[in-house]
Amino acid sequence: MKSGSRANIVSSFTVVKGAMIEETYAVFTAWDFGCSKRDNLDRLRSDNFIGAKSSTWLRDVAKVLNRRFEPEGRDRALVVLAKNGLDLEEWRPLLLWHMTRDEFLVRDFLQNWLFPAYESGTSRIRHEQVHEYLKTIGSRGAATEHAWTEETTNRVAAGLLKIAADFGLLRGSGAREFASYHLPERSFLYLLHAMRDEKVSPAKVVAAAEWRLFLMAPSDVERELLRLHQ
Repeated sequence: MKSGSRANIVSSFTVVKGAMIEETYAVFTAWDFGCSKRDNLDRLRSDNFIGAKSSTWLRDVAKVLNRRFEPEGRDRALVVLAKNGLDLEEWRPLLLWHMTRDEFLVRDFLQNWLFPAYESGTSRIRHEQVHEYLKTIGSRGAATEHAWTEETTNRVAAGLLKIAADFGLLRGSGAREFASYHLPERSFLYLLHAMRDEKVSPAKVVAAAEWRLFLMAPSDVERELLRLHQ
């Protein structure tokens, strides 16, 4: 099982396999904190309590969850919320925030490519447009696990756009368009407190780059804070 941070390691595998939102929620709902991560994932593979349609997909789910999350550490709250039955639509954005703590490519793509495209008024996005961004991974302080073929690059580009769509940021297939996204109120409050714990300063929280994951500029964060205050 993984140890240490993989925050600057780019995995084509996890991106191509996708967001796995429903699968992750189901696994975390059944998580046993009395057992190790290895034991929980071994039980998933042996019992298939999420109803995976093939042993290959079941294996992939376990492998992605092992790479993405630390239920005994930084991701414990996400697991607890699933176990306590938080509505999936409120839990979904929290999943995105937690998975991007240790998944460079998804985080960097959403914050530094998709959000600027959104702010610039881009109307349609195809996976071919993501290729130029993928060429800059090395200069962004990250490294791929291995050299990518053209086919892998295509699959990663398409995978990034599908992840954005699965989290409600984009819609459509082929040429994707930006969706009208609004962060649920309780999700916003969770993220606000989580970022406050990390950044301490309220001004830094409002200006945090992580809000871009949800297509929010600092002015949007300020507006939401004012609405909640009123």
